[in-house]
Amino acid sequence: MSDFSVELVSFVGLGAMGGPMCANLAQKSPVPTVAFDLDPVKIREAADSGAVAAKDLRDACRADIVFICVPGEDETRAVCLGDGGVCDHAREGQVVVDCTTATVRINREVAEALDSKGAYFADAPVARGVPNAKQGTLSITVGGRKEVFDWVAPWLSYMGTDIAYCGPVGTGTVMKLMNNMVLFQNVSALAEAMAIATRAGVARAEVFDLLGQGSADSFALRRHGSFMTTGDYPTDQFPTTYSLKDLNYALELADQVGVDAEGAQLVRRRFSEIVDQGMGHFYSPVVYQLFEDE
Repeated sequence: MSDFSVELVSFVGLGAMGGPMCANLAQKSPVPTVAFDLDPVKIREAADSGAVAAKDLRDACRADIVFICVPGEDETRAVCLGDGGVCDHAREGQVVVDCTTATVRINREVAEALDSKGAYFADAPVARGVPNAKQGTLSITVGGRKEVFDWVAPWLSYMGTDIAYCGPVGTGTVMKLMNNMVLFQNVSALAEAMAIATRAGVARAEVFDLLGQGSADSFALRRHGSFMTTGDYPTDQFPTTYSLKDLNYALELADQVGVDAEGAQLVRRRFSEIVDQGMGHFYSPVVYQLFEDE
């Protein structure tokens, strides 16, 4: 299909990331955006942001491009491959773009199901968190056929500022999992640094300001470090339970390709301990509590 035209787009999954992503899409898209979620409150919020409320999932699936953003692999499987799911309603020439951080396995399963209908798939997981989702400044890594990337890139640019083509189906997910694996190791290292520095006499409020002046500066230091400094961990951003889910996906991939990712395994143990202590609903900088509670 060399001539790809779009008259309607839709967004399925209006959670902490999907909600603001849908809002940006609805406000910037030159064609209407249909919004759907299992929570009717989320649909009303999307409508308030300029989207058209979908009657049901089938209604959302009439779009030329269907964007999806749900918590993980299980939800992607249900939304796309379950009875009455996206793949059941797919039609020839349609494009489905999954912005979920899931697994290469489910990416390929969905792509195969869509291919049998003459439809197309791209995995396009997003990075940088809730604040950037609201600002429309996400980083998005995309896997799929190059022509499919070229079709959907302009629409992704309404939600992100850095849109990267990574290769065939699944490679966008690979790079997102590696992004998160490195990020979470950085967060864990920051917790260690804060614990050592404060116990050695540096004021807690100064640790990351001083680290930021040197080569230890990073996105994690500036974003996550601020919460370790105050000890005030939000519940309206990416929870540690989701971070642990992504680490599990990354370590599963590491096992598949024969890499012993010991650093990531340590962080998984720490995040698991946070979840076991009932703090999994907090943003991942809460891992510092493991050092404060010693």
